[in-house]
Amino acid sequence: MKLVASAKLRKAQKAIEALRPYERTLADILAAVGSGMESSAAESCRRAGSPNRQAVTAIVAIASNSSLCGGFNANVARKALETIRACEGEVEVYPLGRKMAEALRRAGYVAGADYNDLVAHPAYEKSSALARSLSGRFRAGELSRVVLVYTRFVSASSQVPVAEVWLGTEVPGQARDDYDAARPESFRQKPESPSGNDEYLLEPDAEQLVATLLPQVLMLKFYAAILDSLAAEHAARTLAMQTASDNAEDLLGELTLEYNKGRQQKITAEILDLLGGAAE
Repeated sequence: MKLVASAKLRKAQKAIEALRPYERTLADILAAVGSGMESSAAESCRRAGSPNRQAVTAIVAIASNSSLCGGFNANVARKALETIRACEGEVEVYPLGRKMAEALRRAGYVAGADYNDLVAHPAYEKSSALARSLSGRFRAGELSRVVLVYTRFVSASSQVPVAEVWLGTEVPGQARDDYDAARPESFRQKPESPSGNDEYLLEPDAEQLVATLLPQVLMLKFYAAILDSLAAEHAARTLAMQTASDNAEDLLGELTLEYNKGRQQKITAEILDLLGGAAE
């Protein structure tokens, strides 16, 4: 199982590491033309959305469809529940992964549909369909914010559950650093003087360029969160299987030692019996 998880980890790690530079470059372009990702999303949705926006928060929580991956599912489920309880008003849950759906169901939050296939077979087309639906409801004023809760893949030995605002404002009471932990550095930094940036020649104007790039960045970020979670899951499972193998070897060594001690005691007792019989 460790070998299988390691092979899947290499594939998932290659996918997310190949996607991050593209995601980061798009974010840099948006920042260079004078608009950060969050402010652009919020402003464009304020212009398109209803002025009577309801306080409905959509929580997209990503886990796995299977277990045997250590505390991966439990940690991200705990982060999802903390984020839900920090929200004001109504909350809609979108669990991606069977284990997340089960954890939320036990806590009293039931999803309206099954999104497990997005985790079992990640694909940009399938994830962007859900992302477009959420962003459309956000622009229509049906949602006040959309939050992504997933496990960020840092390395093969480190995975961090994070909650990130995908659309809208921050969740009240949630630390800002919690959201920033899920973003590449270029997403968090804003240039001091974007209008003075001479690196890009813009055609047409900056506003139209942002309007074109922004939906792509949003769809890409949604898909990247799924790939991040998938890589983190396989890393956690690889580590869990390695730990299980080490524990099994330790247990086998202890049992072998006990067996040898018992065998030696039995042989010693038989020798003593023979010596006692010969003496008589």
